[in-house]
Amino acid sequence: MKNFWDKLQKPFFCLAPMADVTDAAFRRIICKYGKPDVFWTEFVSADGLVSEGRKILKNNLIFSKKEKPIIAQLFSANPIKMHQAVRYVASLGFDGIDINMGCPDKSIEKQGAGAAMIKDMKKAGEIIQAVKDGIKNSGKKVSISVKTRIGYNKNQINEWIPFLLKQDIDALIIHARTRKEMSKVPARWEHVKEVVNIRNRMRVKTKIIGNGDVKDLKEGKKLAKETGCDGIMIGRAIFGNPWLFSRSEKSHSVKQKLKVMLEHTKLFEKILGKHKNFAVMKKHFKAYVNGFDGAKELRVKLMKTNSSKEVKKTVKEFLSKRQTKEVRLP
Repeated sequence: MKNFWDKLQKPFFCLAPMADVTDAAFRRIICKYGKPDVFWTEFVSADGLVSEGRKILKNNLIFSKKEKPIIAQLFSANPIKMHQAVRYVASLGFDGIDINMGCPDKSIEKQGAGAAMIKDMKKAGEIIQAVKDGIKNSGKKVSISVKTRIGYNKNQINEWIPFLLKQDIDALIIHARTRKEMSKVPARWEHVKEVVNIRNRMRVKTKIIGNGDVKDLKEGKKLAKETGCDGIMIGRAIFGNPWLFSRSEKSHSVKQKLKVMLEHTKLFEKILGKHKNFAVMKKHFKAYVNGFDGAKELRVKLMKTNSSKEVKKTVKEFLSKRQTKEVRLP
């Protein structure tokens, strides 16, 4: 059965799942100014989705049709709960479900999920099967993928990767570092090439997506050519640059950046204001307001704001002081 992965032109580009970053408001902004080939949600607890927590967590699964194809990332070490959560998530219309087997967050690892899965292949296999069964029972055609690392405390590619590729998954996302290394060392893309070679030797059709330190599309294309991977996933480079995936070399003015920042803030308030703390937006302010005269002073003021109205007022005052032409803010 063909799925959306087979329709993507290589190398395709994906937006990485990032907690309190890739929410519905952020993705809509990215969708408007430079849409990637595939979107990911923030990671969501499968255990939480099958408890009272669903009332709050379901807000992490809001998406618009314009964002498709979009993949929901789930984590759990409980196959029964994962199965139940997948049935629910698949019914929402997602194109794929991704299993988080690489996150180093201690609270997730304590549950035996995220990167802790690398240490328990038996449990990892049970979780993958639970996702497959959940998708089958939902009656929906949904792809299945796994996002992981090259190992836990050391390079475990030769044991871990063949195990995952034997599970008949549609895509495998490789963060080219171990769990122990976190992001303290540069990503080692030669290991992505190793994973591609293993996939080719095994003659499976799983798409291999490389992840780690990619700055832009140009670098991504170069790495895809060097490693032979099918796709590239980009995370941190998107901060403050909603045009990253636009395939345009055009630079953007301070005024344009601030206008998009305000648009983003208003969307956040509209879609998620009742469910998430406004402080979530402040990490974005730090990224949007960077690298220009007066940026530090503006950031300090924005950190004290608590609503889009306050942000708009602060930005207007800043622009008027720069003696720029009047800009119509959204």
